[in-house]
Amino acid sequence: MARIAVIGAGTGALAAAARLAVAGHRVAVYERTETYGGAVRRLERDGFRFDTGPGLLTLPAVWRDLFVKTGREPLEDRVDLVQVDPSSRHLFADGTSVALPNASRAGVVAALDEALGAGAGARWGDFLVRAREAWDRARRPLLEEPLWPNWEVLAGREPYPAVPHKRLLRTRRAGTLAEVGAWELRDPRLAALLESHALGYGLDPESAPAGAAVLPYMEHAFGTWYVRGGMRELARAVYERCLDRKVDFHFGAGVTGVLEKDGRAAGLELADGTVAEADLVVGTGPWRLGGLTHGRALYGTADVEPRPEFLSGGRVVVCLALRGARDPGAAHRTVVHTPDRRGELDALGTAEPPARPTVRVDRPDDPALWPDAEHESVVLTATVPALTAYDWTAPGVADAFADRMTEAAERAVPDLRERTLWREVRTPAHTAAETGAEGGAVPPPALAAAEGTFLYPANSTRMPGLFTVGGWSHPGGGLAHAGMSGALVAGLIVEGPDFRGSQ
Repeated sequence: MARIAVIGAGTGALAAAARLAVAGHRVAVYERTETYGGAVRRLERDGFRFDTGPGLLTLPAVWRDLFVKTGREPLEDRVDLVQVDPSSRHLFADGTSVALPNASRAGVVAALDEALGAGAGARWGDFLVRAREAWDRARRPLLEEPLWPNWEVLAGREPYPAVPHKRLLRTRRAGTLAEVGAWELRDPRLAALLESHALGYGLDPESAPAGAAVLPYMEHAFGTWYVRGGMRELARAVYERCLDRKVDFHFGAGVTGVLEKDGRAAGLELADGTVAEADLVVGTGPWRLGGLTHGRALYGTADVEPRPEFLSGGRVVVCLALRGARDPGAAHRTVVHTPDRRGELDALGTAEPPARPTVRVDRPDDPALWPDAEHESVVLTATVPALTAYDWTAPGVADAFADRMTEAAERAVPDLRERTLWREVRTPAHTAAETGAEGGAVPPPALAAAEGTFLYPANSTRMPGLFTVGGWSHPGGGLAHAGMSGALVAGLIVEGPDFRGSQ
């Protein structure tokens, strides 16, 4: 039985802690803030509740597996997990709209044909077939297995089978998600639908590889899910599972260094000057972890090295407390597409918040989120760069951007501003304070191709006894991928370096 110290209480760290504890190890978690969950947070005020991180879940099987493996108990015994239908509604720049049925290819095809014209559904359906092929090729190495030692194969291998496209006198295949939309979907609304999945993860579709097609495929194939009471309830359930398995938690315990002894990780140096000795250490994101190891190289030139976190996207979240009952016919999520898609992508490419952003409007049908039936909680989310000249804490800056988001969201909720009792705006500055991520960035899932730009460092490091977990490690960000990082780290520790992944 080993003593294992875990840095941080994000969802990936919690998943690792629960699995390691049930394997018989003594696990202690050291979290610098006063709560668990990382980016999976909740804002509560005046009887209103808001998810300020992920609002929906794909691949619930990852978390179902955690609860079965750590207690032979279904996830649904701890949380009320429900599919949302439609999975999303989209309002396009030209005024057309479509509601996409949850996990139904035939239903989605029919809905797109009706809303966008004959042939639109078939083009999207054909795209999903190719996206499935990309998923089948990438699923195990990018989600279910430790990072391959020969990861260069993933860096050069594009899993998406792009359709040949004649351009001038050359035949080309799409290399980015934006090119997939332009060349294969051939409708600006379908392209916007595709690109919104990348934006939702903080990715610029003009730089994201074509293999990012797996992002809409995951939603299509495995459904879109919500946890009653808000997604924070999932984090609470995992935290309580850790407590059930005797994991020790130390909140308000900032880590200032990784203790090294005889060339191995041997514990943690804490901000209060004390030392927590351990046999193994499970660390936070590799970019920050490098600063805790006193100059020790965690990865070599032959490894995927940590990228600066601030190069990824961030998010602005606007929590709106509304007077008046929720429209019973409202979709859980509506994506209001920008009328200036070129301007939005150009702004993201130059690390500037877009003047007219695409806005996701979440209106959960969940009475637990509002004080009574005559009120409603609504959350608006927009993707912004984490690395930007904006000072989100300067007076008026966050509110000005929130005004633009609210104006866009009124296309989905026409009386939004007049119904608003109050609002709270959360920017990348809040994300940085809550998660420690530089610039308040949010990690997207790992993706193949693009010379490895979208891969993450391996969960094991060159310091014996030191491992990394969470969205900034393999296999990347998002609730499902963070949960898998916990499973991979636990497998590497329990079964050793010959561990070959989840079964």
